[in-house]
Amino acid sequence: MNKVMKAVRFHAFGGPEVLQYEDAPRPQLAAGEVLVRVHAIGLNPPDWYLREGYKMLPPEWQPQVSLPAIPGTDISGVVETVGEGVEQFSAGDEVYSMVRFPSGLAGDSRGYAEYVSAPASDLARKPVDIDHVHAAGAPMSLLTAWQFMIEPGHQEPNPLQPGRHIPVPLKGKIVVVNGAAGGVGHLAVQLAKWKGAHVIAVASGTHQKLMRELGADEFIDYTQSAPEDVVRDADLVIDAVGGPNSGRFLRTLKPGGALFPIFPLGLSASEEAKKLGVTVSTTQVRSNGAQLEDVGRLLNDGTIRVVIDSTFRLSEARQSHERAAKGHIQGKIVLKVE
Repeated sequence: MNKVMKAVRFHAFGGPEVLQYEDAPRPQLAAGEVLVRVHAIGLNPPDWYLREGYKMLPPEWQPQVSLPAIPGTDISGVVETVGEGVEQFSAGDEVYSMVRFPSGLAGDSRGYAEYVSAPASDLARKPVDIDHVHAAGAPMSLLTAWQFMIEPGHQEPNPLQPGRHIPVPLKGKIVVVNGAAGGVGHLAVQLAKWKGAHVIAVASGTHQKLMRELGADEFIDYTQSAPEDVVRDADLVIDAVGGPNSGRFLRTLKPGGALFPIFPLGLSASEEAKKLGVTVSTTQVRSNGAQLEDVGRLLNDGTIRVVIDSTFRLSEARQSHERAAKGHIQGKIVLKVE
């Protein structure tokens, strides 16, 4: 077997221009792992955080990255071979996965490549009725929405807060999704609707038609009015944008309501939340093949769908990151392996 493959690597931290399409060693297979021939790769914010050297994190949180590194976690492809002890998959199976997250934060997921090795427990069978591009767009965004809103799926301690993250019942509740057109947001809208919530989607006006198609009951164009000025008595806010400004949504909640910021860094809202009688809770998304297998049924029957913003060839990874940096992404950006 050829020991070399094409991959996208960077040899120094920086902007999209550091991404190089080049030869790299094909991954070695350990016991309990599966070698996947990759057909498509979904982009996610941790890809550019890694490329930049995690400069947005406090120094004590920055993973030690060995260079050159291959970014990327989300893949869809076909099993090439399986390691010792793997019984649930065999060569030729179509699979999709979020590989080694968060354990692979230092670049150990290595998704931007023709071949990826992954723990069998991170893999799920690809939903047969969607293609590799749509499957690759799903894992991190869908698992994030699922683990925040439906079921965390693990007992690991929460590195972001003292207590466990506990989803809240959604049926009949008013749920606001901020950043509703993005990767996590457009899936959160659909999951909330599937669970019987009244959904208020917040995004820029260009996304209104899509939000209505995905089931949003109300739409707020944040370029025309600030959601925190118009929404009152919501039960839950999923803030898929997050960051220091997430606290502005506290006043939109009724007492007993909850704010779930997907990206909580820089947010200090515990005192105000206590005063208002609301909960602020967050968690860290984790690889989970069993959950991807479950939620794959919803992708398969069309209950939820992955919206594709744009596709690029693997050799065009730099251009794909430039597209991401422009913002206003509708759904997901995906790389296709030539």
